[in-house]
Amino acid sequence: MDRPALLAALRSRLAQVDRNAAGEAGSASVALCAPIDQSLPGGGLARAAVHEVLAAEPGAAAGFCALVLARAAGTVLWIAPGPDTWPPGLARFGLSPADLVLVQAPRALDGLWAMEEALRCPGVAGALLATDALDLTAARRLQVAAEAGGAIGLLLRPDDEAASAAAALTRWRVGAPAGAGSAHDLGDPLWRLELLRCRGGRPQRWQVTWRSAAERLDPEEEEEETPAAAQPRRRMQ
Repeated sequence: MDRPALLAALRSRLAQVDRNAAGEAGSASVALCAPIDQSLPGGGLARAAVHEVLAAEPGAAAGFCALVLARAAGTVLWIAPGPDTWPPGLARFGLSPADLVLVQAPRALDGLWAMEEALRCPGVAGALLATDALDLTAARRLQVAAEAGGAIGLLLRPDDEAASAAAALTRWRVGAPAGAGSAHDLGDPLWRLELLRCRGGRPQRWQVTWRSAAERLDPEEEEEETPAAAQPRRRMQ
């Protein structure tokens, strides 16, 4: 789909949304759970800002992002190069398919353009861009767009040595502890959340369980890994 057609489709979809929808939550941040919120400036994950999520385990990272977008409370966009996003799977983390707009952008430039347009729109509560191609200039443009529109922006990126830091308010690594099972297991998923960088905060780490039935994120006591299970940590730039 070319840019004019994509823009027309997005405008048509967003025209159905009350322009005040993104502000209904009445908060400048998105709440996660008490121990995490207390460690973040503003008491949660700030709106009108871009946050970076490195996927140490893709299923866990996608679930975490779905949770954040669900709690943004409004219409959200999930922008990705391919068609592999599955709305029923994201609904497990509280993200209603009725609030979700999927945008397939095979070209990196089109994905960045769609993300910037979404973040600037006052009818959008949040937007996610799955990308492995992002430079500092593009990231700064997205941050400016989020500030203008008031939405929360998520950059979902691979967790590798090439993932240079973006101009994001926070940077997370999301994975699963050793032995936690597959992201496709039917039980409540266990995640390891690492706050690698936070403007106005400090790096921290939590182990949490997503309680699907209650739609609640519960902190867990982190178990020490055995030497055989421990994974070497990469030095972040």
